[in-house]
Amino acid sequence: MTNSEIVDLLELTGRLMELHDRDAFKTRTFQTAAFNLDKSTADLPNLPVDELVKLQGVGKSIAQKIREIAETGHLSDLDELLAQTPEGVLDMFRIKGLGVKKVRTLWQELGITNLRDLQLAGENGQIAKIKGFGASTQEKILAALEFLQEQQGKVRMDKAAMIANLLHDELATHFERVEVSGQVRRKAQEVDLIQLLIQTNDPVSAMLTLKKLPNLAQNEAESSPFAWRGQLAGFDVQIELLFYPAEQINRQLFIQTATETHLKQAGTGGVPLLQVAYSSVLAEIVDSADVAEVEAAIYERAGLPYIVPEMREDDFAFRWASRHQNEELVTWDDLRGTLHNHSTWSDGKQSVADMAAYCRELGLAYFGIADHSKTASYAGGLDAERVRQQQLEIDALNRGFSTDFRIFKGIESDILGDGSLDYDNETLATFDYVVASVHQTLTMSLEKATTRLLKAIENPYTTILGHPTGRLLLAREGYPIDHRAIIDACAEHNVIIEINASPYRLDIDWHWIEYAMQQGVMLSINPDAHDLVGLLDMHYGVAIGRKGGLTKAMTFNALTLNEMTTYLQQRREKIRM
Repeated sequence: MTNSEIVDLLELTGRLMELHDRDAFKTRTFQTAAFNLDKSTADLPNLPVDELVKLQGVGKSIAQKIREIAETGHLSDLDELLAQTPEGVLDMFRIKGLGVKKVRTLWQELGITNLRDLQLAGENGQIAKIKGFGASTQEKILAALEFLQEQQGKVRMDKAAMIANLLHDELATHFERVEVSGQVRRKAQEVDLIQLLIQTNDPVSAMLTLKKLPNLAQNEAESSPFAWRGQLAGFDVQIELLFYPAEQINRQLFIQTATETHLKQAGTGGVPLLQVAYSSVLAEIVDSADVAEVEAAIYERAGLPYIVPEMREDDFAFRWASRHQNEELVTWDDLRGTLHNHSTWSDGKQSVADMAAYCRELGLAYFGIADHSKTASYAGGLDAERVRQQQLEIDALNRGFSTDFRIFKGIESDILGDGSLDYDNETLATFDYVVASVHQTLTMSLEKATTRLLKAIENPYTTILGHPTGRLLLAREGYPIDHRAIIDACAEHNVIIEINASPYRLDIDWHWIEYAMQQGVMLSINPDAHDLVGLLDMHYGVAIGRKGGLTKAMTFNALTLNEMTTYLQQRREKIRM
């Protein structure tokens, strides 16, 4: 069991206790413990009761529950509650805007026990008639249901990679060669099919081997003699395992990675990439173990520039290649620092010192702290006095570093409803930089959202526009914005746009990266890290940046420490003028 798994079980127990109207005090003990432990860095699975009770929000009873979870993998209290709760009622918690009380009302007053009944009740107008709901809530529920249906069977980039790697490692013990292909290799931000290629000259034996693997459930109707299709236990996303002999697997890796639109692209001879890939003229090199050599040869024979796997989506990559070289694309090694991160001063799990130390381990030259601002009280946002205290701590830490590392003083300032920034100008002037983000009142029209962001961009203290649409992939659709107007305004006011590298966000969407670069707007690959591991999310940001054609030259946090220091200093001096 991990910390997050333990916290999830405690949180779910508290939620179901509230749903079933159990003792309010006991319910709060679970909810309080889950809230506090979510930020804890303690090794919860391995702590004894007498150590657990020393943690904030943990009494002896909860400590014993944690030990039960750690030792057995489940909690008897939760098992009892789950047995009394229809599975469909649990699904209702996934609906944006439905808290425990509303779910209980829908269940008890309308007898709704699944999402299908919930949708029918909304379409029939029954929800709007319930006291405390109304037509507006009903409309939002129906919209959220539609969004969830569209996302069904998909997983985020990070989970897709995890599943693909699990499959790869398992299959590699049974087959000579296994390759991750398709959407995962292409670094798609949302994945509905996880595909791997298996090298074999005996597909019948290969299929028998797969049938023996315990966690694979085959969909025989969708499978064929050369393709196993089904699911991995515990995940809804579809799995496809394709069988190819050694002489075909390299070219098939190319074909299966690219989209149909990409493969239709024709080169100087008018022959589409797909046809070239199948051509016999490649016979002399397809046996090569070097996949890159085979793929490069396919593009060369087609008379087209080589396109990296991330960009094999459509014809955009070829337009990009007419102006750029692949060597210009940003890489992890190009990143020199990180600028949007949180610490225990707000809702992060590690101290500023620990986060900075890990950045140094990663070989970065600077760490920017951007904790939440005062309006984000739910996330421990900093008031002006706590800002001052944090900055004193940063000054002390910086005195302990040599000239090759520095902590920058930033803030993630809420963009308020009218587009103004949290804090007065006097406080904003104390920061090295400001990440301006929307966190509250997310239901907006395109005009309202665009106007709100434009005002924030016009504020001279805004350095970086954070997660521009506020989306959460597969969970919450972003508010609509006029991307061109926003990017044009950032160009006019010299504001950087964030690529929020959290796999939950990946916002700004990669489709708008090229336009931003054309307008001269730099992009910052920001992890929005709340713990040490979160800093590694910049890998996802790099992948999405490359998919959109982001170059090192237009990547803000590819600036060296000296370049970043000079840039931020000159920007502050310009504001004072």
